[in-house]
Amino acid sequence: MPYAELHTLTCYSFLRGASHPQELVERAAELGYQAIAITDECSLAGVVKAHVAARQAGIQLIIGSELNLVEGVQLVALAPSRAAYSELSGLISLARRRSPKGEYRVALRDVIFHLKRCLIIWKPAGAEPSGDASINPTTAELGYGQQLARLCRGRIWLGVTHLLGNDEVARYGRLHTLAQTLNLPMVACGAVQMHVASRKPLHDVFTALHHNTSVAQLGRRRLANSQQHLRRPQQLAQLYPPALLAAALDIAARCQFSLDELRYEYPEEVVPPGQSAGSYLRQLVDEGCAVRWPAGVPADIQHRIEHELQLIDELSYEYYFLTVYDIVRFARERNILCQGRGSAANSVVCYCLFITEVSPEAVSLLFERFISRERDEPPDIDVDFEHERREEVIQYIYSKYGRRRAALAATVITYRARSAVRDVGKALGLDAVFVEDLAKSLAWWDRSADLHKRFEEQGVTGHGEVAELFQSLVQQILGFPRHLSQHVGGFVISRGPISQLVPVENASMAERTVIQWDKEDIESLGLLKVDILALGMLSAIRKSLALVARDHPQLRGLADVPRDDAATWRMLQQADSIGVFQIESRAQMTMLPRLKPASFYDLVIQIAIVRPGPIQGDMVHPYLRRRQGLEAVTYPSEAIRSVLDRTLGVPIFQEQVIRLAMVAAGFSGGEADQLRRAITNWGKNSQLLTFEGKLVQGMIERGYEKDFAHRLFEQIKGFGGYGFPESHSASFALLAWVSAWLKCHHPAAFYVGLLNSQPMGFYSPSQLVQDARRHGVTVMPADVNHSNWDHRLLDSDGSSQPPVRLGLRLVKGLSREGAQRVMEARRQAPFQQVSQLRQRAGLERRDMEALADADALASLSGNRHQSQWQIMALEQPRPLLQDEQRQPGSHFNDGVQLPAPGVAEEVLADYRATGLTLRAHPLALLRHLPPFNRCSRYADLGHISHRGFVRIAGVVTCRQRPGTASGVLFLTLEDETGNSNVVVWPRTQEHFRAALMNGRLLVVKGTLEHKEGVTHIIAGALEDHSSALASLPVQSRDFH
Repeated sequence: MPYAELHTLTCYSFLRGASHPQELVERAAELGYQAIAITDECSLAGVVKAHVAARQAGIQLIIGSELNLVEGVQLVALAPSRAAYSELSGLISLARRRSPKGEYRVALRDVIFHLKRCLIIWKPAGAEPSGDASINPTTAELGYGQQLARLCRGRIWLGVTHLLGNDEVARYGRLHTLAQTLNLPMVACGAVQMHVASRKPLHDVFTALHHNTSVAQLGRRRLANSQQHLRRPQQLAQLYPPALLAAALDIAARCQFSLDELRYEYPEEVVPPGQSAGSYLRQLVDEGCAVRWPAGVPADIQHRIEHELQLIDELSYEYYFLTVYDIVRFARERNILCQGRGSAANSVVCYCLFITEVSPEAVSLLFERFISRERDEPPDIDVDFEHERREEVIQYIYSKYGRRRAALAATVITYRARSAVRDVGKALGLDAVFVEDLAKSLAWWDRSADLHKRFEEQGVTGHGEVAELFQSLVQQILGFPRHLSQHVGGFVISRGPISQLVPVENASMAERTVIQWDKEDIESLGLLKVDILALGMLSAIRKSLALVARDHPQLRGLADVPRDDAATWRMLQQADSIGVFQIESRAQMTMLPRLKPASFYDLVIQIAIVRPGPIQGDMVHPYLRRRQGLEAVTYPSEAIRSVLDRTLGVPIFQEQVIRLAMVAAGFSGGEADQLRRAITNWGKNSQLLTFEGKLVQGMIERGYEKDFAHRLFEQIKGFGGYGFPESHSASFALLAWVSAWLKCHHPAAFYVGLLNSQPMGFYSPSQLVQDARRHGVTVMPADVNHSNWDHRLLDSDGSSQPPVRLGLRLVKGLSREGAQRVMEARRQAPFQQVSQLRQRAGLERRDMEALADADALASLSGNRHQSQWQIMALEQPRPLLQDEQRQPGSHFNDGVQLPAPGVAEEVLADYRATGLTLRAHPLALLRHLPPFNRCSRYADLGHISHRGFVRIAGVVTCRQRPGTASGVLFLTLEDETGNSNVVVWPRTQEHFRAALMNGRLLVVKGTLEHKEGVTHIIAGALEDHSSALASLPVQSRDFH
């Protein structure tokens, strides 16, 4: 028999629903339901995923929402039409916007005023099993019912839920009487909270977390049984009178709205009056062409422009490109450095619109990668802005379109391994310390016997069963949403109020609003999304270029940096890339001497090849062998040569995978893009394996060997979850090149830009300063008489790099306001004495002490100890000591002269107060002591033979265990001459785990390897000598 379920909560009713939207839809279709309504509590967050699943399963989806009113009334609102959907979305937005994040407030008057077209199901007390069936309707409840019956006549029902609880007959009788009293029709609805009964234990976990207690302590707050799942229609026919089941079908028949009816309308402001979007876009492209190619546009480029404009016109995407252009124009007018990326951004049209600086002549991109006739969705352009000035761009968007029409997309924060362990352990009432130990060390994850042993050692009652339940629940909860957060920068902008498309709620950040749909939902429904992202390197480059332009005014932007330079290529081939964008990691620095980039496209490959996709697909070594002439470059056909020629027959980029599917297996552009999506979502509801048959069969039909076809598909799987697109790599390569060129030719300006943009990148200010000095840059200490807040590039004498003066921003504990007062007071005249500084700058004692600790007062007092002594003599301003404040500085000079600290004490104090030192490196201070006097320095490694024994000591500056490295851990050790790379195999990690995880100063014994210009040490033993640095807080940057 047919049935329509009208009251269903998904996991997007956080801590209430225990099933994903697609699970509920697929189960309803499997049971033969005619329709299912997704009615999350004051939310439409799960409806798009349900919509996609319903389209595939061939079942009707009804959009609705459960609303728990401030009066204690529970309603379920269903949207029968597009207009009703807008009302519902608007009401949810209203209820969420006037409440703190994660909460909502809606009253009966709101429902009556705003929901004029929605169908309403009223669930009075007693409709749920938690209600007391014995009581008669209260006066208030009758009153609410009378209002609803009178004001929502013809579209309100009284909902009945049978869950095999106690007193079902009495409960039904009470509701029947209430319905007759109010002359309301009754309807069956299941209050479903899970798709199958077996999810009940997980539901109990969510309920316990909701009430901040354990499952054992829930009592009557947990579901009495597991009946709130999708039940078979035959079972429902035995529980409900036929009229109630028929009413559910009647309601479903009235609900004809589908999310496919949502027609997105682009904002109109981006087109000047009197012009069409198409003509204005062409005008801007023509103007850009005149700037980009002053001597005339090459024929092949003009052909690509016409092809792109034709496709944009055909799919009506002109407004999208114009919206992005308008945002980028605003940034450029305010001298905010930005760079578009993504295949759309790197199209010729975007190059002419100045959205990107990557020339179309430098890369060959696939336009169908982001836009094709078969993709019924808008393109996706990401634009990176300076991380310190992105907020200006965001506020421009809000000011131009208003908060009613612009909002950030959501990001769904889901349960991952550690959060799953913590929450399940808490819900099961396990000891908090024991749970935290399990969360921190996941070695038991794939070994249930180990977990059982841990539970037994903990003394858990019934440890075997509890361990199994714990492991089962942890596995089930993985991937479930915990809450909605804001996307890093994905803006949705609409022509009308955005709340008519999707509910809007408050984000955790002040003055931020976020829609209830994430990136995948937006793509599924074809909404315009512009990613406004922050990139620290853009801030650094802009600051560095501004410094360079003081002496070289022709160098002002990315486009002004030469695109080819032999000295810069030589620097990169030697892996001298600390601080250089994207190629500064240990893995990239290991690859640079092997790949030896010598052109822009080489750099594009360099950035893309050190990624999980090419590594897991076993593409790195074949490419290197072919590049070095150790392996012949072969192509199975000319068609494949046309795709892989620039990468020597090895697929490196995601676009190449798409092209191969098109030329070798006959995929259309749209089909190939569906393949891209499946690759991107590999491991997350991906359909990738469904393409294997089509791809293999298509290649065999075109004459390729079956083994070759399967091998290609295995390479495609290697890209699963993370294949780097050529378009992104090209945009990043441009910034990598600009930063490398600056480092090579203007190192002082380069490091000042980097240091003034911290925190960012792989390296701490200490490591950057060390590298700057190795490149011949003179670095001068922070000083109250010479330093600003930011680091400064001083004037050069013309014979060498200009010196760098460190800024007061390095001084720990110094307030920004205090530093500002120092700079303002110093404009009158330099400070002569410590007391004068306090008087003129009006500094608090805390700021004075911070400056003394950082030795920034040395020019006033002579040394750090003397500065601290003089500050101790200064009294805080008090009414009785006003005369003292007017005394000259000599009044405070007691004639005591303290000796300067020793070098070792100075170094320790420098690190404590600023995080770096310009004095001797800690290893230089320890070098005369055992065991350091028996250790080689980094500078000595070149004189040790390949496979020779080596002992080396260094401060740990980086620990990294990439997911693609099969458990291998990489260390970076810094000594007074440079950075050494250490490889630690898993077996060695087991033997020296404590030293490896906790040591800050290590002595490593091992084997030195020189290979293809790369030098590293294979660790055999590690010793922790951190005690020698007992007071030295050098921070390691750990990446796992």
